[in-house]
Amino acid sequence: MILVRDDKYIKIERKFFKNHSNLISKYASVLKKLQKNHFDESLDTHKLGGKMNGLYSCSLNYQYRIILSIVVVEDKLYIVDVGTHEEVYKA
Repeated sequence: MILVRDDKYIKIERKFFKNHSNLISKYASVLKKLQKNHFDESLDTHKLGGKMNGLYSCSLNYQYRIILSIVVVEDKLYIVDVGTHEEVYKA
Protein backbone atom coordinates (compact mmCIF):
# COMPACT_ATOMS: atom_id res chain seq x y z
CA MET A 1 0.00 0.00 0.00
CA ILE A 2 1.05 3.54 -0.70
CA LEU A 3 0.41 6.12 2.02
CA VAL A 4 -0.79 9.47 0.67
CA ARG A 5 -0.64 12.62 2.78
CA ASP A 6 -1.90 15.76 1.05
CA ASP A 7 -0.90 19.31 2.02
CA LYS A 8 -3.92 19.71 4.29
CA TYR A 9 -3.03 16.57 6.22
CA ILE A 10 0.64 17.50 6.48
CA LYS A 11 -0.44 20.76 8.17
CA ILE A 12 -2.64 18.79 10.61
CA GLU A 13 0.21 16.35 11.24
CA ARG A 14 2.74 19.12 11.98
CA LYS A 15 0.36 20.79 14.43
CA PHE A 16 -0.38 17.46 16.13
CA PHE A 17 3.29 16.58 16.60
CA LYS A 18 4.16 20.07 17.78
CA ASN A 19 2.11 19.19 20.87
CA HIS A 20 2.73 15.42 20.92
CA SER A 21 6.34 14.86 19.92
CA ASN A 22 6.45 11.86 22.26
CA LEU A 23 4.20 9.97 19.80
CA ILE A 24 6.41 10.33 16.70
CA SER A 25 8.03 6.89 16.95
CA LYS A 26 4.68 5.22 17.70
CA TYR A 27 3.17 7.04 14.70
CA ALA A 28 5.98 5.83 12.44
CA SER A 29 5.36 2.28 13.64
CA VAL A 30 1.61 2.57 12.95
CA LEU A 31 2.28 3.93 9.45
CA LYS A 32 4.54 0.95 8.69
CA LYS A 33 1.83 -1.44 9.88
CA LEU A 34 -0.76 0.39 7.76
CA GLN A 35 1.42 -0.03 4.68
CA LYS A 36 1.99 -3.71 5.33
CA ASN A 37 -1.57 -4.63 6.40
CA HIS A 38 -4.07 -1.85 7.06
CA PHE A 39 -6.30 -4.32 8.93
CA ASP A 40 -3.56 -5.48 11.31
CA GLU A 41 -5.34 -6.50 14.51
CA SER A 42 -3.20 -4.20 16.66
CA LEU A 43 -4.42 -1.13 14.71
CA ASP A 44 -8.11 -1.77 15.42
CA THR A 45 -8.97 -0.48 11.93
CA HIS A 46 -12.70 -0.14 11.47
CA LYS A 47 -15.19 1.44 9.09
CA LEU A 48 -16.89 4.66 10.09
CA GLY A 49 -20.49 5.64 9.47
CA GLY A 50 -22.67 8.73 9.49
CA LYS A 51 -20.95 11.89 8.28
CA MET A 52 -17.70 9.93 8.01
CA ASN A 53 -19.16 7.10 5.93
CA GLY A 54 -16.55 5.64 3.60
CA LEU A 55 -13.65 6.45 5.92
CA TYR A 56 -11.79 4.23 8.37
CA SER A 57 -10.24 4.83 11.75
CA CYS A 58 -7.25 3.13 13.33
CA SER A 59 -5.66 3.58 16.73
CA LEU A 60 -2.44 5.44 17.31
CA ASN A 61 -2.87 4.62 20.98
CA TYR A 62 -5.76 4.51 23.44
CA GLN A 63 -6.41 8.26 23.24
CA TYR A 64 -5.46 9.14 19.65
CA ARG A 65 -6.85 8.03 16.30
CA ILE A 66 -5.82 8.25 12.66
CA ILE A 67 -8.59 8.70 10.08
CA LEU A 68 -7.95 7.35 6.61
CA SER A 69 -9.55 6.59 3.29
CA ILE A 70 -8.61 3.27 1.73
CA VAL A 71 -8.59 3.05 -2.06
CA VAL A 72 -7.89 -0.60 -2.75
CA VAL A 73 -8.12 -0.32 -6.55
CA GLU A 74 -5.14 2.01 -6.69
CA ASP A 75 -3.47 0.40 -3.67
CA LYS A 76 -3.46 3.69 -1.77
CA LEU A 77 -4.25 4.80 1.76
CA TYR A 78 -5.15 8.48 2.06
CA ILE A 79 -4.53 9.73 5.57
CA VAL A 80 -7.16 12.32 6.45
CA ASP A 81 -6.76 13.28 10.12
CA VAL A 82 -4.92 12.54 13.35
CA GLY A 83 -5.91 13.59 16.86
CA THR A 84 -7.91 12.71 19.93
CA HIS A 85 -11.13 10.74 19.62
CA GLU A 86 -13.12 13.96 20.02
CA GLU A 87 -11.03 15.93 17.52
CA VAL A 88 -11.14 13.44 14.65
CA TYR A 89 -14.83 12.59 14.99
CA LYS A 90 -15.95 16.22 14.99
CA ALA A 91 -18.75 17.21 12.60
